[in-house]
Amino acid sequence: MRCMSEIDWSHLDGRLLQLLVAVLETGSVTAAATRLGTTQSAVSHLLDKLRAITGDRLFVKQGRGIAPTAHARALLEPARDMLGRMQRFSQGPGFDPAAWRGEITVAANDFQRDLLLPALAARLREAAPLVRLRIMDSGAPDAGLLRSNACLLAISPRPPDATDILQKRLFSDEYVVFYDAAMRSPPGDARAYLEAGHATVAYAPGQGLDLDQQLQGRGLERRFAVRVPGFAALAAFVSGTPLLATAPSLLRRTALVSLAWAALPVEFPPLAMYMIWHARHQSDPAHAWLRGQLERVVAREMGQARPSVPSQQGTPQQACGAVADLEGAVADGRADAGA
Repeated sequence: MRCMSEIDWSHLDGRLLQLLVAVLETGSVTAAATRLGTTQSAVSHLLDKLRAITGDRLFVKQGRGIAPTAHARALLEPARDMLGRMQRFSQGPGFDPAAWRGEITVAANDFQRDLLLPALAARLREAAPLVRLRIMDSGAPDAGLLRSNACLLAISPRPPDATDILQKRLFSDEYVVFYDAAMRSPPGDARAYLEAGHATVAYAPGQGLDLDQQLQGRGLERRFAVRVPGFAALAAFVSGTPLLATAPSLLRRTALVSLAWAALPVEFPPLAMYMIWHARHQSDPAHAWLRGQLERVVAREMGQARPSVPSQQGTPQQACGAVADLEGAVADGRADAGA
């Protein structure tokens, strides 16, 4: 039996590369074992083999955890690249989704998750039955999420601004006002809307909806009574109260189906939703197939009949005029509660 010191680079394989990436990305032998579906002892054994091949300790103890060496950090991107090449090599010139094995991770928040991903999961079960779909929260996705192997795709209205991140617009929606019709009527104009109490979504501290960023740019702001980490939680806080919730209109089909809704009485551009991925996946036939499946899901979902936004607040021109008048009042110092 050969000793570990006799192991050379020719013993490097995909399992060892997956192990290295998993430990580097999770920062933990335990978490890496969970991701790979193996035991901690197996991970430790393979790490010893990888240390013998690279001639580096790779990870050292730091408190109760481990820390990568500089050499290990430098190996991360080459390891990811080799894994991608090995996957493409195994697939050959043609791609057969029925033979695709592995786990696909898609990052999405609750709005786009509940709207699109059940249908994507159904497509995968039919066309790629050996693939497992894993869904993770995207929050406000950054480039690092897509540069890592944490996910293959993200679906978000906020694509990261980076040269190695690609995006494609999937659909557009509009914000509407949700409320409990048993407790109140919809706000009649922009002033009533802004003076009402609101439940809103904040995926990270200090990070609200793009709607609020634009309102603040006009010197206006909503009055928040509740902040929740996702759209799915809004119904529980609006039901039985006079609170308003501003959210994408398509949520009336999923998380906010129990609430009444009306047009937003402030001017705001459409909300665009994007499919986002890293440039290294652009030519991967499996990834291209996955993107195509998501686009087909979107076409089907968006093709369903959508009622027009109700007009209790008047025409769009009237709503815009109300906002303009209120902005002028703010500029003149007249937008107090009794104005």
